[in-house]
Amino acid sequence: MSRYRYSVYGIGVASDAPLALPAYTADRLADVECVTAAAAGPLADLTQAGPPHPRSWYRHASLPDGSTYVRWDGIGEFVVAADGQRITHRQLNASSFESFQVYMLGQALSFALVKQSFEPLHATAVVVGGQAIAFLGDNAFGKSSLAACFLEAGHQMLTDDLLILRPAADGVIAYPGPPRIKLFRAVARRFLGEAAHRGGMNAETDKLIVPIDGDRRCSHPVRLAAIYTLAAPRDACRRTDVSIEPLSAREVFFELIKGTFNRRLISRQRLERQFSFVGALTERVPVRKLLYPRALDRLPEVRSMLVADLQRLTFLD
Repeated sequence: MSRYRYSVYGIGVASDAPLALPAYTADRLADVECVTAAAAGPLADLTQAGPPHPRSWYRHASLPDGSTYVRWDGIGEFVVAADGQRITHRQLNASSFESFQVYMLGQALSFALVKQSFEPLHATAVVVGGQAIAFLGDNAFGKSSLAACFLEAGHQMLTDDLLILRPAADGVIAYPGPPRIKLFRAVARRFLGEAAHRGGMNAETDKLIVPIDGDRRCSHPVRLAAIYTLAAPRDACRRTDVSIEPLSAREVFFELIKGTFNRRLISRQRLERQFSFVGALTERVPVRKLLYPRALDRLPEVRSMLVADLQRLTFLD
């Protein structure tokens, strides 16, 4: 039976093993149970799932009962129930507990969230003046680096990489994620000093898992004031200036669709839900394009422009 209870992304998490998460709260959007699999034996029957890609360390398979199997070599494997209410997991020997948790509470949990009709965004969010701003973009677009620059200036971390939103009477509410941020070593040293870390992400990257404790993290839901979509690195590297540009409603719609977290689960029902979710978000939250050169010494300038833009948006609101 699950002995430990936590909350993350507004979701109640029951676990049979301790996790590095905030304590459980009664005000939650849904529930997920995390259960440790037996030490031996296959986690799922993959005979009908097809062979894994020969050059990929990641495997994903839809199983006949509607559940989903996902595995990251050297990290862990997971089976997410068809209704999204249970994740059965097994940590692999080569991974650290911190790395395993990152994948379970990020990628694996995203399958459970989508199965429970949530639409997570691939975004990192910080809190400025009591309101959240989110940075939307794919892997290696600079979301976490930009958030670290905000932490250096005394702002709070809300979530890194996965964002859950809920419409409310006065706008949209953003929910806090796990109290950590994933950063390349040089970025962590530049903005967080010699911050202690609990280990690397995986053997394929130099990223560290940096805990965010105390006053540097926001542990409660806050109103989302704006979303900034980040330009791809190949486009940003040709720039010398920093700019925040408006987007048309059509452009906002496509940026938000592209910014969906978990593109593996595809169905007509989900596509309809995505269109409805993105359409409502487009009407409720300002979305702008952020373009800047990818250089660490320019990030304080980017931060200042974002804070000034947020102040203008707040004044207009």
